Amino acid sequence: MPHDHDHGEHEAIIVEDEAGNIEAQIIVDALQDVLIAKGLLSAIEVTGAIAKLESPGIHLGAKVIVKAWTDTAYHARLLADGRAAIQELDIPVTEARIIVVENTPKVHNLITCTLCSCYPRSILGQPPSWYISKAYRARSVREPRKVLAEFGLELSEDIQLVVHDSNADMRYLVLPQPPADLQTRSIADLEALISRDHLIGVTRAVT
Repeated sequence: MPHDHDHGEHEAIIVEDEAGNIEAQIIVDALQDVLIAKGLLSAIEVTGAIAKLESPGIHLGAKVIVKAWTDTAYHARLLADGRAAIQELDIPVTEARIIVVENTPKVHNLITCTLCSCYPRSILGQPPSWYISKAYRARSVREPRKVLAEFGLELSEDIQLVVHDSNADMRYLVLPQPPADLQTRSIADLEALISRDHLIGVTRAVT
């Protein structure tokens, strides 16, 4: 996310929600301390796990997307019932419902949560700070094209932009379009192309 834009009279997306999720963080910290104290995890393991969860390039979503790109039957199942299809890949989905929305040449999908910070954590790890910020939650609905432009994604007017609002009962996940050279790449190569931002919808091209 760019940090040096002149947003004029608009709110800056990068401003973190100061209130954040303090209560949840206290619970996480307490659980972490218990696990370390009982010898179930080391401090180094915890630090490494957190780094992986917060990395925009390391997530389970890439495995799901590549499977959909390379298996037409799975692609159909994923769009019909995202949670069940993702569980087929031995991914322990904790969300009650996952709805997968597909980008096409004429449609782009953007994910937000206007009420709080609902996010498919079991698939994408922890949400980035901008996703839970008040500015992003408000502006992604009010002026989504401007928001995407600040991420470097300029959508032409002939592309329909659909904003999906997650809630406590459902989470959304974007299925991006595959790269043009899909057939010549290995599974590992394809997975490496997919960032967390593709699955939220703040970026589009997979190259």
